[in-house]
Amino acid sequence: MLLPNILLTGTPGVGKTTLGKELASRSGLKYINVGDLAREGQLYDGYDEEYDCPILDEDRVVDELENQMSEGGVIVDYHGCDFFPERWFHIVFVLQADNSVLYKRLETRGYNEKKLKDNIQCEIFQVLYEEALASYKEEIVHQLPSNKPEDLEDNINQILKWIEQWIKDHSS
Repeated sequence: MLLPNILLTGTPGVGKTTLGKELASRSGLKYINVGDLAREGQLYDGYDEEYDCPILDEDRVVDELENQMSEGGVIVDYHGCDFFPERWFHIVFVLQADNSVLYKRLETRGYNEKKLKDNIQCEIFQVLYEEALASYKEEIVHQLPSNKPEDLEDNINQILKWIEQWIKDHSS
């Protein structure tokens, strides 16, 4: 059976991981957190002192994921999206949160002041939504609100419906 690949993207702290894990457990699709994948495989290309984090080796990440992505049925979670091959994804969801909500979430993670400010700005200017629109066909890119528990539930139900329909449309 053919299964779709889904990209969950958006500023850090918008709720991609929570949504991705829950979606995977309810849909049977495989969940991949690119940050974890990079950590486990040490897929890095140096360290960013300013943001106090390792720099992702995008080519190695793509190589690492290629086989699973061509099989289908994968939910990918990452805050960047412009380096993934366009052919990988059948749909792209950009999660968004209000600044006040996001600020609290990132503060709880212990982000330094610069990282906090930059991520909030990234959200205000919809940087990742723009990146998604520039990287994928506009009709497969969708924005989802991610502020409260009800949003999570709505998003899961909406995406599960989409998956079901996609499978129907693609089964011969």
